[in-house]
Amino acid sequence: MKDAKSLLDGLLGQVGALTGGQGAQGLGNKAKEAWGNQSGLGKGAIAGGLLGILMTGGGRKLLGTGLKVGGAALIGGLAYKAYEDWKAGKAAADNTGPVALPPPAGTAFLPDDSDAADDLATRLLQAMVAAAKADGHVTVEERSRIDQQLSTLGLGTEAYALIGAELDAPLDPGRIAGLATSEAEAAEIYAASLLVVDPDGAAERGYLAMLAARLRLDPGLVAHLHAKAATLA
Repeated sequence: MKDAKSLLDGLLGQVGALTGGQGAQGLGNKAKEAWGNQSGLGKGAIAGGLLGILMTGGGRKLLGTGLKVGGAALIGGLAYKAYEDWKAGKAAADNTGPVALPPPAGTAFLPDDSDAADDLATRLLQAMVAAAKADGHVTVEERSRIDQQLSTLGLGTEAYALIGAELDAPLDPGRIAGLATSEAEAAEIYAASLLVVDPDGAAERGYLAMLAARLRLDPGLVAHLHAKAATLA
C-alpha cells in the first residue's frame, strides 16, 4: 500500500495531537468522552477508529517511545534489537530496564527503499489490526463505530479498504504468519502484534502462542521480543 510507512509513523503522531501531550492517560480520557466509557474493540480499547484498534491493552507502550521515533522505527528497532541479541546468544532475562532501540534503517527491519518500506509497513499494519481482535468478537455495533471513526481520519480509500478488510477477516494467525518472507520479518510481525495486545490476557496469550508457532519463531527469540517490549517506556 502506497504511503503505508507514513501512515504507520503518523498514527502515533496523531496520539500526541489528540491528547495534548498527555500520552496514554490523555488518550484514555479522550476515549471515555468520545465513546461513553465503552470499549470499542473488546477489553482495553482506549480510543476510536484506527487509534482504538491499534492502541489496545499493552499497545499503550507504543505511546511514549513511538512519538519520539515513529511507528515503523519503533517496531523495527525492537525486533532488530531482540533478533540481534538472540543471535548473539544473550539471555532475555538480562533486559531489566529501559533499552535504547538501535536505528534499524537500511536493514530488513526498516528498508531504505520506499516501495519495500511501504510493503513491509502494510503487512505490519495488517498484523496489528488482526492482533487487536484477539481478545474477542467485534460486534456489529462496534464495527459501525469503528467505521465512523475511520472515516474521520482521512486515511484514503486504499488504507480504509485494507483496514476494513482486515477487521472483517476471520482471526487466523496462520494467514498473518504467511505475511512474513524471512525470519527477520517474522520477528517484526510478532513484535508489531505483541505491542497492540495485553500479553497477560488469556485470549491474547493464546493468539501470540499460535502466531509464534505459525511463524516458526525460536522460543528464545520470542522471549527476547517479550523482554524488549516490556522495557519500553
